Amino acid sequence: MGNFVANEGLSIFVILVWLGINAYLFVQFYFNFLTPKWFYTRVLLGHALSWARAPAAALNFNCMLILLPVCRNLLSFLRGTIQCCSRTAARQLDRNITFHKLVAYMIAFHTAVHIVAHLFNFEYFMDAQLNRNSSLLTFVLSEIGTGDNLPFLNPIRTNETNPTIVMFTTIAGLTGVAITLALILIITSSMEVIRRSYFEVFWYTHHLFIIFFIGLVFHGYGRIVRGQTNKSLNISRPERCADQFEDWGKPGSNCSVPVFAGNPPGTWKWVLAPMILYVCERLVRFYRSHQKVVITKVVMHPSKTLELQMKRKGFSMEVGQYVFIQCPSVSRLEWHPFTLTSAPEEDYFSAHIRIVGDWTQELYEACGGDKNETQEAWKLPKVAIDGPFGTASEDVFRYEVVMLVGAGIGVTPFASILKSVWYKRIQNNQDVFTKKIYFYWLCPETQAFEWFADLLQSLEGQMTEKGMTDFLSYNIYLTRWKENEAAHFRVHHEAENDPITGLKQKTLYGKPNWDNEFTNIATTHPGTKVGVFLCGPPQLGKSLEKQCRSHTEADVKFIFNKENF
Repeated sequence: MGNFVANEGLSIFVILVWLGINAYLFVQFYFNFLTPKWFYTRVLLGHALSWARAPAAALNFNCMLILLPVCRNLLSFLRGTIQCCSRTAARQLDRNITFHKLVAYMIAFHTAVHIVAHLFNFEYFMDAQLNRNSSLLTFVLSEIGTGDNLPFLNPIRTNETNPTIVMFTTIAGLTGVAITLALILIITSSMEVIRRSYFEVFWYTHHLFIIFFIGLVFHGYGRIVRGQTNKSLNISRPERCADQFEDWGKPGSNCSVPVFAGNPPGTWKWVLAPMILYVCERLVRFYRSHQKVVITKVVMHPSKTLELQMKRKGFSMEVGQYVFIQCPSVSRLEWHPFTLTSAPEEDYFSAHIRIVGDWTQELYEACGGDKNETQEAWKLPKVAIDGPFGTASEDVFRYEVVMLVGAGIGVTPFASILKSVWYKRIQNNQDVFTKKIYFYWLCPETQAFEWFADLLQSLEGQMTEKGMTDFLSYNIYLTRWKENEAAHFRVHHEAENDPITGLKQKTLYGKPNWDNEFTNIATTHPGTKVGVFLCGPPQLGKSLEKQCRSHTEADVKFIFNKENF
């Protein structure tokens, strides 16, 4: 229970508060439109009025939140500010994309309810105009504003029209259609299969959020949904005058024709501050993207992984941080995130880029990856860098015992950590709080080991020389292999160094037994907080998170931290 509270307690509290505010706004605004001010509007629309307005209030709240989780510079600033006070609170900022998705789902839900309710409203408005019977209150209300110079209540002014025409000839209708189409494209292109296989589609359609917010701000300016004004309400109370509608405004009548008005648009009050913050965020990114970046070295690894070593004036980083890279010769609009694999102590920063898509393939070719001869420096492409931005890995040296779990290319943030360990503990002999690191690397194929093995060999040699081999325990797992490879491994199994990595520590085959690993660590380090850091697929994350919750041996708390992967 203690591990669960430490890992998920604050997250659950935040989600419950968010859901509570959504529920409160929905219920509050639902009942707000059951008051006498909206009596005559409800005569035309019934409860569909409340079902349209309640989700609109919740929409405003969620649209206020949706931009904040993607303000990377703001989150990095907040993370650096609060992590000195609360690591638990700072760790929640690493789940920004998860919260961004949850808010997006909530926007989609409230939008659907809002649209369905308004479709009923338009039908009710139309029915009131078509049933032209002066003995019906609905028809009398629909006629207000036709010849008496009073504001109308029914936006459909004639029986010779239809809701579709009104939808495309009013501000509310046009902006509503634009908002809905933009939202559908944004959400559908954000699905995992699209984002992974067709990143450009996801990238470009996501920028329809500009149309979405413009339409959102202007959506209420038509003031189609109207209620009785306060002045008219004081003179002609609906509970007294509704049954006397045939005598409204006639001599001797105590009831005048009611006057209606729409609420002033208020969405801008909700979204103005987040929009300003996001504009500032974009200005900071624009400034950073125009700072000169020099590629000092390009390394082509055999596993088709491109390593770029770069320098930029004033660049400062922490372990495990990431940057966004743009290459104008490949695409002027696309920015892609890559984890930094260099250590803060080095005089350059680097990223290892796996060639898996069109953009990375074009960058690979622009850097001369498809050529045998050495590429001259002046022929290398220009790149722009935005960042660095903070991640969960920044907290790695705040734990006395650390578990690092990387899967495939997910090992990249731990390259920075292990390099920094090498500088701190061996070269500079700095005293760090972390006393023990357990490193696990899961790879599906032997080629994936090639670029990272050199770093581990160097680290292994240095720690052996300094007599510090107990500081780092690492386990490398090959999760898939071919029969001819297995025969080769068996022949060389008795060799001093591993036949795959060249390390003294032999490669293990299959997948780790996480229950045994967690139990052993908990038994070895009683009464300790163990930081568990993962960069890997969601399925592995769920497995590790489950282990963190279930293991409480010797009062050990496993604190789970997951990188975006």
